[in-house]
Amino acid sequence: MVLKVYVSGMSGNKEVKKRQQRVLMILDSKNIKYDTVDITEPGKESEKELMQNKSTSSGGTVSDPEPRHPLPPQLFNDEEYCGDYDAFDMANEIDTLEVFLKLVSADTTAVSTAQIELKQENGEAKKEEAEAEEKKPEEEEKKPEGGDGDAKDEAAEKAELTATTTAAAVKASTSDSQSELLLDSERAAAAQ
Repeated sequence: MVLKVYVSGMSGNKEVKKRQQRVLMILDSKNIKYDTVDITEPGKESEKELMQNKSTSSGGTVSDPEPRHPLPPQLFNDEEYCGDYDAFDMANEIDTLEVFLKLVSADTTAVSTAQIELKQENGEAKKEEAEAEEKKPEEEEKKPEGGDGDAKDEAAEKAELTATTTAAAVKASTSDSQSELLLDSERAAAAQ
């Protein structure tokens, strides 16, 4: 599998040039091997035609939002279309670049230990919340008047745990189950 980045070495559009440079810079920084195909070079007419025919995204820019032909950069894995600059940039932002570039399949991506720990933490947090809900009526009966310092400490600890869990969930929210965990933690925070 060869990742191909279709570019234009003679583009007069500054936005296209910046986009091409950014794609190549990101691929280099992530040590992803690729071939650059300059569609403006003599003899590359068949490559240019392939890019234009197989690209489903036009790669519109601010100055040309509806181009007649797909604008570079366009990304392919062999001859399988991956996407244009906007799709590449989004995949990079949400840390799914390897899946976007079809370097690994979405089904076989390994679950990191951080994600496993996050699930365990959320599971324990849910148990603790359920136990705390059960204990609340008992604690209210035992609480002396004006002695709500412990309750404030407990509320602060819960808020801190929820904030930590929410931040961790946002960071690792690449799968549906993680999105569900995030929603659960947000609901818990809203309930407080």
